[in-house]
Amino acid sequence: MRRSDEPIYWGLFGAGGMVVAMLLPAIVLITGLLVPMGIMDVETMSYDRVLAFASSWWGACFLLVIIALPIWHGMHRIYHGLHDLGVHTTKLHHYLFYGFAFLVSAITVGLLMALVFQ
Repeated sequence: MRRSDEPIYWGLFGAGGMVVAMLLPAIVLITGLLVPMGIMDVETMSYDRVLAFASSWWGACFLLVIIALPIWHGMHRIYHGLHDLGVHTTKLHHYLFYGFAFLVSAITVGLLMALVFQ
């Protein structure tokens, strides 16, 4: 019997869905509404503070979660949504969608490590 790699993708899909449902609305509220409307102090989102946050280990891990997991969620949803649209998915689709999610995640890790170790 051949082992499937699908549980890994379902795990990343579920984690990405949790991030999209729980964390992204708060981030959009803060960065898209509260700061621009002046409800929160504009200095909260200053370049120096955001750079200091992104350059810390905790900030880099947070940004990795916020960027990478929703990409995995979206690519998994599109991959399985093609089946619902009547498109027969092949190994090419598998490698295309999950490869793109992996590429975005790897680039994000590289850029964040460059910030942390600068």
